[in-house]
Amino acid sequence: GIFVGITSGATFAGGLRVAEKAPKGSNILCMLPDTGERYLSTPLFGGIEADMNEEELAISRSTPSAQLAAA
Repeated sequence: GIFVGITSGATFAGGLRVAEKAPKGSNILCMLPDTGERYLSTPLFGGIEADMNEEELAISRSTPSAQLAAA
């Protein structure tokens, strides 16, 4: 996933709708105008724990390109 805000999600959904009707081989550009950072303190993230559980850690480990280097 990409950590974006609600406006970006709507923009991407609109891009997918355009892509469904676009000719094969078309390039569609969607500029995602916000991040999800401002929503962390809202009820949208209320049910999400700060630390990952074992299943989430396993998924994270299976994606080498998404690893953050330890400081």
